[in-house]
Order: sequence, then C-alpha cells, then structure tokens
Amino acid sequence: MNRNETIETRSETRLFEIVGRVQGVGFRPFVKRLADAHEIVGWVKNEASHVSVLASGEPDALDRFAAGLIAQRPPLARPMIRSVSPRPPADCCEFSILESKPGSTRDAELPPDLFLCDDCLAEIDDPSERRYRYPFTNCTQCGPRYTIITALPYDRPNTSMAGFELCRNCRHEFENQQDRRFHAQPLACPECGPKLVFRKANGEEISGSGQALAAAVEALSYGLTLAVRGIGGYHLICDATNETAVLRLRNRKGRPDKPLAVMVPGGNNRHRFARTIADLDEIEEAALCDPVRPIVRPPLRLALARSG
Repeated sequence: MNRNETIETRSETRLFEIVGRVQGVGFRPFVKRLADAHEIVGWVKNEASHVSVLASGEPDALDRFAAGLIAQRPPLARPMIRSVSPRPPADCCEFSILESKPGSTRDAELPPDLFLCDDCLAEIDDPSERRYRYPFTNCTQCGPRYTIITALPYDRPNTSMAGFELCRNCRHEFENQQDRRFHAQPLACPECGPKLVFRKANGEEISGSGQALAAAVEALSYGLTLAVRGIGGYHLICDATNETAVLRLRNRKGRPDKPLAVMVPGGNNRHRFARTIADLDEIEEAALCDPVRPIVRPPLRLALARSG
C-alpha cells in the first residue's frame, strides 16, 4: 500500500474518542507510531478531557490499530476507548499530531507527577551526556505533570514550562518521533531550561547546579531547613536524623504530631536504604519503585527524630 495515496482511496475512516490517563504519558506520540506501523493516515489531538483519533485505512488494519491502542499502550497510560464512529474521508496522506483543542474538562484525568525513569537517571549520571547532573531532566515517561499544569489540554503552553523556549537540540528531540522525548511537554536542558540556584537568608545567591546543590547539602548538615522551590511549588526539607532540625520544622509548620514524609536515596539501592529504617513487605517494596513514588507508611525500625 502506497503511503502517498490520499485518504479517498482507503476503505474506512473511524473517529476514536479515548478517555482515561492519556495526557502527559506519551500517548499521542505512541498513537502516531502505531498508526504509521499499520499504514494508517489521519490525526491525533488532545481535547480538554480526552484524546481524539481520526484513522483511515483498510478495515483489518484499523481493527489491529484499535486493539493496539489498548494492548500496546505506553507503560504509564491507562486508555479506554469511549466511542468509535464512522467518518467521511479527509484529504490527507499521512498521520499527524494536531494542535490541541480546548473545551470542557469534566471527564479529564490529570496525570500525576512521576519519578525519573531509569533512562533519564542514567543520562544525568553520564558525564558525556549534555544533561549530566541536570536536575530538571525528564521524558514522556517521567517527570513533573500535575504540579506544572495550569490548564487543560496538557500542552507546554498550559504548563509552568511555557516561558522556556526549546533550544535547537531539544526542539530536535521534541520533533523526532523515534526519540523518547518526542512531544515531551516539560522537555528542558541546561541550555534552555530552568536553572538551579541556592539563595541564602541574606539574599546572596549561589548559581550552577553543582555549586547550588553542594550549598544545599551543607545547609542540611548544619540542621537548617530548606525551601526547595520547583516549577510547581515549594517543598520543605530538613535532616530527618537531626531532632533539633525536625522539631524546628514542626514548630514553624504548626505540625507537632502528624507524621512527616522521610525521603531515602533513590536508584538501585533504594530498598537497602529503606530497610535500614523500616520493615517492608512486598507491596510496600513495589510501591517504592512505582513511577508515581507514593508515600509508603511501613512500621519504622528506627525513631527518626519523631518524624513518624
């Protein structure tokens, strides 16, 4: 079948309305790759509350495409086909990702924030990569979602990243459908993305990811409280093993008894570190590896400065 043929020569055209977790999880790039694999033309676009897909091709190919939308979905996507309806042919000869369409968000499912995937973690640990130690690294399968969304549908102009224009390299990744950052809305790098800055109480600033991070670690070692400001809000942290630091944070927050979340180092050793302070069952260990990284509340083996 010649991909350059127009849609009029195709047998059928169907409009799919897909709901569930389909925004912020690399679903549109996946749909395009799936359509190309089945020689289907048409388009996919974000609506405010769902994803619409216009697909034209041979009936058998459309059936395989429809099955693949569910069976081959990206790991973080949870799509459900709400409706399929016949449509007249449209004049196009390829499959495209169209500009998103605003509207009612009544049935929208906001994507959660996600931990860095293994690919991105390996990248920031590799001195040869341009995102080496860049703290805002992400792709379609990881990174911020919920905390940066300002409106739906989920597109970069509707996020806290709207003011960061993509550099040439990031633009290439964004437009390359073979790249894992194809249409990754929070995409950034040291050249074009947010920068890490440490600001002291007196207003003095320390810039640069390495220097700023080192200053933050030093402050924590002195028992100070840090207000970590990201593109989605603030996160207050202190040394959980320092009782004075924890009590100071509790007093300032007016939170004398409610448990505080305790962070453990990530990476492949996260379970080993977690087991030093808590007794974990299989479900809790699995939760520690979930991309959403939920707060897990197992029985503690050590009292960490009354932190819960």
